[in-house]
Amino acid sequence: MSRNIKIYIIAGEASGDLHGAALVNRFKELNPQIIVRGWGGDQLQAAGTQIDIRYEKTNFMGFSEVLKNLGKILGLFRTTKKILLDWKPDCLILIDYPGFNLRMAAWAFAHKIPVYYYIAPQVWAWKESRIKILKKFVRNLYVILPFELPYFKKNGIDAHYYGHPLVERINNFKFNPDFRTENNLSNQSILAILPGSRAQEINSMLPVFLDAVRDESNYQIVIAGLTQHKILYETHLRNSNIKATLVYNDTYNILYQAHHALVTSGTATLETALFGVPEIVCYKGNEMSYYLAKKLIKVKYISLVNLIADANIVPELIQSNCNSVAIKKQLNYLKDPAVRLKMKSDLKQLKHLLEGKDCYNHVAQHILNDLQTIMHGISE
Repeated sequence: MSRNIKIYIIAGEASGDLHGAALVNRFKELNPQIIVRGWGGDQLQAAGTQIDIRYEKTNFMGFSEVLKNLGKILGLFRTTKKILLDWKPDCLILIDYPGFNLRMAAWAFAHKIPVYYYIAPQVWAWKESRIKILKKFVRNLYVILPFELPYFKKNGIDAHYYGHPLVERINNFKFNPDFRTENNLSNQSILAILPGSRAQEINSMLPVFLDAVRDESNYQIVIAGLTQHKILYETHLRNSNIKATLVYNDTYNILYQAHHALVTSGTATLETALFGVPEIVCYKGNEMSYYLAKKLIKVKYISLVNLIADANIVPELIQSNCNSVAIKKQLNYLKDPAVRLKMKSDLKQLKHLLEGKDCYNHVAQHILNDLQTIMHGISE
């Protein structure tokens, strides 16, 4: 392609910002003339994306939270549609974030903007009716879980699988040898706490985690944090009166060193698993949101680790079962050498199952090739 290609990207969460940035880097390697705008954060901005809307302002999780923020969400739709109409991108790339992105897919299709979707909505778990939206409005769907490929193809959707991008990121990760020194950590084993990336997750989970590790004197407690929530972590830590170290924006160095971990359900459960760290997966949220989700969601597990393996590899503690007493019991369970050995072996097999090669590159190349086809057709 000789002219400047304009891509609009919508990443409404921290994980989407990370994956989007890697994708944009590949686009620019393949075609330096590409111009990218969209939703995102520091990662996408560093990759050369012009950020119109910060993902930190769009994180609404659960039924009640969405209802409470409906006015803001509708405003985001209006703003994004206006940008797309004015800027006229060659395509729209949507990353996960299905509640918003599926509606944008329908709107973009109606306005003749080709839509590519990276990291498929988990319609196999709930809201299977969304398959019709994907089939009608999305030109190509790029999935990151191996079982999703036959599922979507069976439903008549043009899906592609190149491996899970987190495997590639973690395989390429370079550990900082000065990590402990720089963060005033001793050589004592690390018990990592990953309380989630959203404010409401942190408020719900961190106090429970801190209470659960109160007697873990044989480990140094390290909390993986994000700088935008600095005040939240510090407030909960001060209220708990527990000795722990906060490390910001450096989760992978923490996991590289961790002996075991307490993790809020989400992408972090898989990242922890891919580092081979034994973990306990926990989730506790708004009662109404949980009640409705339980009625609608039709999978056996909440963690990506167990879902992908279709087996109970890591312990899961959900809602009323997610309390400091239950977590302490599971922490003692993880100290058993035989349990740790079995879990680490299972996690290694999981990583092998998800391995691909140059997955971001494959997705970027496939999108550019498809755009070339579209533009060639228009020019004729």
